[in-house]
Amino acid sequence: MKKVLLPQPIAKCGEDYLKEQGCEVIHGRGIDADTIAEDAKDCDAIIARIGDFSRKVIESGKNIKVIARHGAGYDNIDIEAAKEKGIWVTFDPVSNGNAVAEHCIALIMGCAKNISFMDSAVREGNFSIRNKLKTTEVSGKVLGIAGYGRIGKMVAQKAKLGLGMKILAYDVNIDKNNCDVDVAESLDELLEKSDFVSVHMPLLESTRHLFNKEAFSKMKETAVFINCSRGPLVDENDLYEALKTGKISMAATDVFEDEPPESDNPLLTLDNILLSPHNAALTNEAMDKMALTAAKAVCDVLNGERPEFIVIEGK
Repeated sequence: MKKVLLPQPIAKCGEDYLKEQGCEVIHGRGIDADTIAEDAKDCDAIIARIGDFSRKVIESGKNIKVIARHGAGYDNIDIEAAKEKGIWVTFDPVSNGNAVAEHCIALIMGCAKNISFMDSAVREGNFSIRNKLKTTEVSGKVLGIAGYGRIGKMVAQKAKLGLGMKILAYDVNIDKNNCDVDVAESLDELLEKSDFVSVHMPLLESTRHLFNKEAFSKMKETAVFINCSRGPLVDENDLYEALKTGKISMAATDVFEDEPPESDNPLLTLDNILLSPHNAALTNEAMDKMALTAAKAVCDVLNGERPEFIVIEGK
């Protein structure tokens, strides 16, 4: 019987599928590299959510044939180590797109309407806040989308058709001759012209800390910055300074450079940033879809079949 390690729980439908296919499900004891490495020693496959799937993990599991990423991003998996060991790595680029796009829209609206601040004020008995703090209408405002892939396009559609926002997109691979929105010639142009900036880029060495002091200096002082992509795309110290000094008006982030953020993270001290705990993709619907996609990828590889969404091919 093939053993499949779940360092973290997945939706019941995914676990049921594994059992129906004759797999033994092993529930892990933690998501740090040492614990995963120990739990993976006798396993044939791993379904990876968050956690450290480093070389230590990959080399500890002598029988591992596949690591199936429960979601779209796979920067927490040592791809080179997996390639050297001939391990398949799969991902899921489709299941959580709508969930993340909806969460992004929620953060845009939360910032525009100052929902968190208003809620706190009312709970503290400050009903007169209604006469002191005015909010913003997003209709007609420019939403700059940095990274116009699948999720970026879904955000654009919801913002344009549902909220009446004007869309300005930037992506290194964008085809501006076949694009349904306005296209910025550069990231700088997008930052300068946008009222809201929403980030939907992958984490690469070329994009790490792309949004830093220089980038924030190009934005409008009234602008709002949204990140539902990857934490290390943003230099958090520079974001803190931009918010603290009023260089930009407000921000919202679902992701952090280190997760969970340390208690002394300066962003936690600000009232002009809206925070969520990297849960944009964790809707009931998306969790079911991601669990099934990962489970099917595992079973495909273990049965000698080709999985649907491949990062690297194994032996």
